[in-house]
Amino acid sequence: MKNFAVLGVGGYIAPRHIQAINDTGNRIVTAMDVNDSVGILDRYTQDVAFFTDFERFESHIDELKGTDKEVNFVSICSPNHLHSSHMKFGLRNGCDVICEKPLVLCESEIDDLKNYEDKYGKKINTVLQLRVHDSIIALRDKIQNSGKKKYEIELTYLTSRGPWYHESWKGNAQKSGGLTSNIGIHFFDMLTWIFGDLKKNELHMANDLMTSGYMELEKANVKWVLSVDRKYLPESAVKDGKTTYRSITVEGDEIEFSGGFTDLHTKVYEQAVTGNGYGLEDARVAIRIVDQLRSMTPMGIQGHSHPMVKKF
Repeated sequence: MKNFAVLGVGGYIAPRHIQAINDTGNRIVTAMDVNDSVGILDRYTQDVAFFTDFERFESHIDELKGTDKEVNFVSICSPNHLHSSHMKFGLRNGCDVICEKPLVLCESEIDDLKNYEDKYGKKINTVLQLRVHDSIIALRDKIQNSGKKKYEIELTYLTSRGPWYHESWKGNAQKSGGLTSNIGIHFFDMLTWIFGDLKKNELHMANDLMTSGYMELEKANVKWVLSVDRKYLPESAVKDGKTTYRSITVEGDEIEFSGGFTDLHTKVYEQAVTGNGYGLEDARVAIRIVDQLRSMTPMGIQGHSHPMVKKF
């Protein structure tokens, strides 16, 4: 059994990490968040030391060293811009790390963190849960065994967010990295994992509500669009009362992976605690994509833009 500390335990994604820690037979011994709405901890245990300031949290982790509650892993569920410093904190304290995506905002931070891994002899694991989804694994196997050299892909991810989103850190591009980092990163990772390295990267449209572009991978041309504005939802989704529309097509055929999400974080944790988790280099290409996009000036609608963008 491994002992875990959780940073950002009051956030949106933390419940999946807490569940995964519990499901893998491990335990949380301490947690920290600047907000104190963390009653979810009681669902699993009432024996977690909780702190709302980082200094007391850090001191407590130091006090646990040499005891049966010494922290082995730090799980990071904090806002995106804090990930790098929180991972360094975990490594400095002799812990392996499991960090929610995006791992970092800039590719250069990966190299910096690699130096920290070497210095402290511990590993950073990143959450790339689509890589352990059965349907995605099957698609990758199919593509790798195919003789086809290039595929045409369309990625559409539309998810409704209210005014709170733009008032929170997620709506602050300096903290979240913008829409591509916040809601697109896992799809970009999935596509590069299946279809190979990045060859060309274009940004066609970008604002606080929608962003769209095009990229060429080794084995695919990808037209993509992301949005947090419900007005872009297709009529079929609205009619069914859905607030999210997710579609990835390969040569016009839909990839079906709407189910099978319930235990993906648990699978990620199973791999990480046995030393087989996805690490820094696994995250690099997707981080490079969003890092480049953040500094680009939108080109405007092109002939090879996503079809939905052309409509608007």
